[in-house]
Amino acid sequence: MLYESLQDGVIYRASLMNVYLSQMPRDTRPVLAGDHTAWSRPQAWTLRERTVEHQPNAIPKAKPITVGQGYSTLAGLPDVPGSWALPFLHERITPTENPINKMVAQLRQVCPRLPQRPLGLFDAEYGCAPFVKQSADIPCDKIVRLRPHLCLRGAPPPYVGHGRPRVHGAKFKLNDAMTWGDPDETLTLTDEQLGRIQISLWRAKHFLKAPAHPFPVVQIKRLDAKSTRRDPKDLWLGWVGQEPPPLSTWWRSYLRRYGIDHWYRFGKQSLQWTVPHLKTPEQSERWSDLMPLLTWELWLARQVVADKPLPWQKTQTLLTPGRVRQSFGSIIAQIGTPTCAPKPRGKSKGWPKGKGRQRAERPPIIKKSKK
Repeated sequence: MLYESLQDGVIYRASLMNVYLSQMPRDTRPVLAGDHTAWSRPQAWTLRERTVEHQPNAIPKAKPITVGQGYSTLAGLPDVPGSWALPFLHERITPTENPINKMVAQLRQVCPRLPQRPLGLFDAEYGCAPFVKQSADIPCDKIVRLRPHLCLRGAPPPYVGHGRPRVHGAKFKLNDAMTWGDPDETLTLTDEQLGRIQISLWRAKHFLKAPAHPFPVVQIKRLDAKSTRRDPKDLWLGWVGQEPPPLSTWWRSYLRRYGIDHWYRFGKQSLQWTVPHLKTPEQSERWSDLMPLLTWELWLARQVVADKPLPWQKTQTLLTPGRVRQSFGSIIAQIGTPTCAPKPRGKSKGWPKGKGRQRAERPPIIKKSKK
């Protein structure tokens, strides 16, 4: 059955979700994380539907772009220590789609199947008006990171009886403290990982193109940070959905979002996701469908395998995905493999004489417009 589903390009995602829910306490709220990444294929001249994708570039003054295929992932984050992320959907972003509407479509598939209203965690790419408007009717609360150069709007003033009622209020520039005003709520605490923190909350802010969807905005100021790229001082978050829980609790949930970043790195480096040079987008999608299955196999085997550290590694009790993969060979040795031993077939006859050769087509690179 699984083989047939892979042949059709579809994985039994409902089964993966049932496994995830069966190992989670019933009173625990599901936590999701969504993001997208690029499979860089700059030298795949014959690969169809290559698009210009974002990729961080370490070269100074160089554009952070690459040529390849984009993939959108929606994963469940189990409430266990470590870098575990369990993908439900890991799909290619076609040239007619963008990361925003692709993530919205994935949320529509996953959220109605969950027993409780989930909490979704998203990076700054999804902190925009299109994502807020398109996902407003989905039963999911969302915490999105806001870029520090955004300009939000406050609630409109009362109607004075002349002309059209105002839709927007005063400007709220995240990088201009003169436009903030007094926060509605302030909290100061000390965290074990982040040090001293000052949290300020402003209610009823909205994007210029989404005035019907106001949400509270939170500034997290790390008083002991160095204010560098790897150690930022300020972090802006927005809660989109129903009424948020107390301020002292929900902002910590966003720290779990980085589990999906760890999964991307693990998939590319350890699961060999981007290693094969496949010729067609369909082959790439089939190969990418295996990545969630491999991750779920490691997750289910974490309590079965014994830790086998390398000589320079320390023994762990809570195994990470990499340590489980490192010890997975003992399970394979016990269950065996259904494949047969290879048999010699002789020498290939080669290319038939007189049959012409045709150069493979080189399709153009697709650049997506804003429209």
